[in-house]
Amino acid sequence: MTVGSVSGSAIGECEMVERGSVASNSSRTISDQSSTTVTAPSNAVKVSPGPVDAAIVPEKWQETVARYAQPRTLAAVRQLCTTFIPLAILFAAMAMLLEVHYGFVALLTIPTALLLLRTFIIMHDCGHGSFFSSRRWNDVVGFVTGVLTLTPYVHWRKEHAIHHATSGNLDKRGFGDITTLTVKEYQALPWWSRLQYRVYRSPLILLGFGPIWITLKHRFPGPVKAFGPKERLSVYSTDLVLVAIVGIAALFGVLGSALLLYLPAVLLAGAIGIWLFYVQHQFEGTYWQRAGEWDYATAALYGSTYLRLPKVLQWFTGDIGLHHIHHLSPRIPNYTLQTCHNENSEFHAAPTIGFWEGIKTLSLKLWDEDRQRLIRFSELPR
Repeated sequence: MTVGSVSGSAIGECEMVERGSVASNSSRTISDQSSTTVTAPSNAVKVSPGPVDAAIVPEKWQETVARYAQPRTLAAVRQLCTTFIPLAILFAAMAMLLEVHYGFVALLTIPTALLLLRTFIIMHDCGHGSFFSSRRWNDVVGFVTGVLTLTPYVHWRKEHAIHHATSGNLDKRGFGDITTLTVKEYQALPWWSRLQYRVYRSPLILLGFGPIWITLKHRFPGPVKAFGPKERLSVYSTDLVLVAIVGIAALFGVLGSALLLYLPAVLLAGAIGIWLFYVQHQFEGTYWQRAGEWDYATAALYGSTYLRLPKVLQWFTGDIGLHHIHHLSPRIPNYTLQTCHNENSEFHAAPTIGFWEGIKTLSLKLWDEDRQRLIRFSELPR
């Protein structure tokens, strides 16, 4: 289910995001220090307290984030090693334990899934051109990590760039986001479409069936209008490599065992990834505006959360919880996001939530344009 469409201008905007050149287009302010600063929407209430008096002048925030948008080869190589080496060890251990009891394999599925999620974050950074300074190495590592996570790298890169260019824009929904209806849109639907939307937004479907759906969806190219020959080739080449891997595993008689090891881990990683993506934009006081009022910087800082996770989970998720920084500048590598946040108090005004608050956001279903917040079905006007 998708709502809205992506126009040609959004495709152009996504290319600007890929180059890190999107600027704020609004003169609204988040502080009273300057009439030229960008301000938080009136509904941007933080879940946890933090400073809100630091101004973000458009020129200043661009200059600030630019200082951190510098890939570091040593940090990237270190992250590859600390991800792939333990991932290989875990798969080897699971293969040996498969001969003992599958229960032991199931226990190792959790850390394996978390490492596959970390692998996806590496691909994510490669797609933004932020992991390595070299475009070629970003593309090579991006393709390999894409195969490991069943994701066509170049195709996903374009779809994700559209998400960055349109996040929080009510008139440009439908690409790379969780389908979200407004209250009026929902009330205008016939009963069977309302039921369909309710089923889609249930945690069981989003987190249970969602990873399966995304895996199947990634086997085929998206609409021709949004995705060109490069993106379609990415889908076909990824599928071809996956077919070759399956064929080799079948030839050596280990296909069944490989699927028992890999599929539960990658689907669990997908479920965690969907929740992470969900909570980063789907919270009560998030930011949604119509195209004429939408602003890139405000959407980034107030329509994205700072998800404070336990340190071990923050490591596995590649600091993607610092999503407000990531949306301000996708060119900042994941291994620099925390530093950027810590060293610049003006970014501390972003909505901040913890793990359990993030779980509770799954009950939010509809955007209420009148109240300017996400609501539960139980809060629908009678």
